[in-house]
Amino acid sequence: MELDPEKIDRVVLALLYLGLHEEWRAWKGFDWVAMNRLHEKGFISDPVGKAKSVVFTEDGRELARQLLGEFFGRDKEGAAL
Repeated sequence: MELDPEKIDRVVLALLYLGLHEEWRAWKGFDWVAMNRLHEKGFISDPVGKAKSVVFTEDGRELARQLLGEFFGRDKEGAAL
């Protein structure tokens, strides 16, 4: 099976938002290749280093919030969006 890196990046970005803390930081426990692509796209700080988290850029945080809702959100009645 061939994987679509763009889809992977969107889901990883959404899941990073799930681990949001201190308003801008997210735990970086995901695939390094995907994390590097997200950094290259300008959505997060450089994941390489000793820190256990990355910092969202303003655009990255907003897109991550939207993607989390798109992939995992429900409406008020509990139905998937």
